Amino acid sequence: MTASLSAPTGRSAWLESWLRELPAPSGPLAAVQERGRQALAQQPVPSSRLEEWRFTDLSLLQELPLAPAAPAAAPLGTGLDSEVLRLQLDGSSDPFAGVTLPAGLQVLSDAELVQGLGHTLAATGCQDHWPVELNHAVASQVLALRLTSRSKLKLELHSAASAGLMPLRLLLILEEKAELELSHRLEAQSTGLTSLLVEAHLARSASLQHNLVALGSVDAALLGHLAIEQEPESQVALTTVTAGWGLARLEPRLVQVDGQATSTLRGLQLVGGKQIADTHSHVHFAGPEGQLDQLHKAVAAGQGRSVFNGAVQVPRAAQRTNAAQLSRNLLLSDRARIDTKPELEIVADDVKCAHGATVSSLQTDELFYLQSRGIDADQAAGLLKRAFCEEVLRELPAVARGWCPLEQWQLEQA
Repeated sequence: MTASLSAPTGRSAWLESWLRELPAPSGPLAAVQERGRQALAQQPVPSSRLEEWRFTDLSLLQELPLAPAAPAAAPLGTGLDSEVLRLQLDGSSDPFAGVTLPAGLQVLSDAELVQGLGHTLAATGCQDHWPVELNHAVASQVLALRLTSRSKLKLELHSAASAGLMPLRLLLILEEKAELELSHRLEAQSTGLTSLLVEAHLARSASLQHNLVALGSVDAALLGHLAIEQEPESQVALTTVTAGWGLARLEPRLVQVDGQATSTLRGLQLVGGKQIADTHSHVHFAGPEGQLDQLHKAVAAGQGRSVFNGAVQVPRAAQRTNAAQLSRNLLLSDRARIDTKPELEIVADDVKCAHGATVSSLQTDELFYLQSRGIDADQAAGLLKRAFCEEVLRELPAVARGWCPLEQWQLEQA
């Protein structure tokens, strides 16, 4: 880490310079921007001195252009097609231009936006996290939607980052028994920073399937928070896939406000070269009879570094909780590194909770078995890597699965 990031004051010249160059706050989030900039000016940049940032090197950020990114061209298929709403989301242009909203989907009014924005961040305890304040400081637009009671919708979001800073912010409110399948394709093929902030509140018996496929480049960074608040009998299935980023840090944070909800988390991150991928998840059960099924997988090659920290909190009020958490990791190089720490904090005495972690390499007996049947060494290794990843990828719907061409993911070995 550079000297500017590890100075005793915790201040960074690059951040102070960037804050001075930001345009004046504007748009519906002007007040939020002002508060975010004040917070960034007072907070130190996270460093390895903080436990939760011990393995995450942010030095790449000071090398990136942080001027606002230019809007990308709208992808083909934007609009409503075969009961799927497709929108381009770039943080600056209007995602609803030329689009008619389907029945049951509403854009929140300014008054509703003021009331709802930040509520789930506070409920999940991340409202003042540094990446959140970064998004607050720069995001001038928010995609704020309500899915009305008993409505069903498939929503696809496409975000293509060009050079610079792309701040994305979503606020989703699902009313009772509403069902939303949200698939977000996020790509960065040039130098820059993508800041993603998602808030979702699920009313009783609502259902959210959220799929995020984030594909970056070695000179691009991704900082994302996914905050979800669940009321009883609601269901969340969150699947995240990240690959290619020089630095990627995702923080899924869920709270079951009164228990009796179901949360399913699936994560896959791939790193090669000198890339860093970091996932810090946090699940809090605030009531009884909640359920969690979490599987996180990582593949590390070259000098890549994968980090996973999964915290699960089960207080005394969360009796009869059933929670399972597993971290499985594949090392493809003796220079790659994996740091994994599943955590269970249990106070309740009537629970079923388990966690575990494994780190392994490709097994020679499995490679030998495939080669003995006429498959060459490279193909055999590819098949085993594919099988390892498929346990997460198969949770994606067909369209999002098509965004993950494993045969094109070449993990840099250098």
